Amino acid sequence: MHNKEQIINKTVDFVKQTLAKAEGGHDWWHIYRVWKTAKHLAKEEEVDLFIVELGALLHDIADSKFHDGDESIGPKKAGDFLSTQRVQKDVIEHVEQIISNISFKGGKEAKKFKSPELDVIQDADRMDAIGAIGIARTFNYGGHKNREIYNPEIEPNLNMSKEEYKNSTAPTINHFYEKLLLLKDRMNTKAGKEMAEQRHRFMQEYLRQFYSEWEGEV
Repeated sequence: MHNKEQIINKTVDFVKQTLAKAEGGHDWWHIYRVWKTAKHLAKEEEVDLFIVELGALLHDIADSKFHDGDESIGPKKAGDFLSTQRVQKDVIEHVEQIISNISFKGGKEAKKFKSPELDVIQDADRMDAIGAIGIARTFNYGGHKNREIYNPEIEPNLNMSKEEYKNSTAPTINHFYEKLLLLKDRMNTKAGKEMAEQRHRFMQEYLRQFYSEWEGEV
């Protein structure tokens, strides 16, 4: 196996190159933020930092949203790359499991795989979906999919199956209720829970302002 620092640097280069033309909410800078947040959260957890860094860097290497819903491409792409770096087989398998199990699937999907490293990376990924950056990413993706910003006649669906969640074309504001506002209570780590509180409050305040402006009240 190559030196761990070399492997991290090579992984950064690989991700930057692979996601060079990615949608703005799932580009290199999303990966960068998740990577940095994961390292921050990992300080308070007993984890293998090497696996945390690799998992964070590779978690969206082929997001299923941009590959016709195929959830097998990401883990395979990450595994193939790590094999070229002669990373140990057990580390590769752990990273592949993290990528397979990190995303918010909608519905009531239970995690099929658990590890402290997944807990940290999942919290870091979810942190980037809430707060100011989460709001920006949500509207960016809504625009990318040509969705309405808000339609008072279309209610949020809080009981979607995984398939309904993946295929939803609802207005962007609905996504706050169908995902973003649910994330605070789904954090795994103590530090993640604390960080999420502040970002959650910011989203609630944003929505209050949004509805007031929608009705022309402010």
